Amino acid sequence: MSMGAMKESDRAAAVRVDGPRGEEHARGAEVPRIGLAKAGAPGADEAGPGRAAALPREYLGPARVTSAEAGAIAVELPGGQAVAVQMALALPYEPALDDTLLVIGRDEGYYAIGVLHGRGRSVLSLHGDVAVHAREGALSLCGDKGVEIRGPELEVQVGTIRMVADAVVQKFTSVYQRVSALLSVQASESHTVVEKTAFTKAKNATILTEETVTVNGKQILLG
Repeated sequence: MSMGAMKESDRAAAVRVDGPRGEEHARGAEVPRIGLAKAGAPGADEAGPGRAAALPREYLGPARVTSAEAGAIAVELPGGQAVAVQMALALPYEPALDDTLLVIGRDEGYYAIGVLHGRGRSVLSLHGDVAVHAREGALSLCGDKGVEIRGPELEVQVGTIRMVADAVVQKFTSVYQRVSALLSVQASESHTVVEKTAFTKAKNATILTEETVTVNGKQILLG
């Protein structure tokens, strides 16, 4: 047999062997889409039409809060999977809807270990007396929407108090002030209204105006 005949035979055999593969590609066979496998579920890596995406075996990343009622937190993973999570933060946090949490999970257990974007509420509740002390430093409390202090009593002991505000509103049942040195008030205008009796006592009193002094009353007693 000639070398040319052998090559022709080899080519024929190659055509017979490769023919079925070529026919498969010619028929346009679809390559199955591979999804994330659910733990312990054989064959779950193939997502069929109309089926929800399977839960990943392991996950670490963001998740959006879809439910936060009575301590039961449900989130949605980026793939659309809905899972229940347990809060596992260092400080207590009550997530709100549409918060973005950092979630870690394996198999069927998912935990929230961080807050990436939150509008919820952090509540730090401790038993007994609590002391916060900044050693060799300053303690600063700041709130973007305000700072609120509540309690039956408030005691402040400092060397100097400085208050700077655009407006101050004070409401008291009674106020008692004792100033041992000087009480000085400087204002553009001063307006005082007393519904009942006003009493002022001083060793010496001086009223000094640049223009007019008006005293108006039904009875004016001097002496």
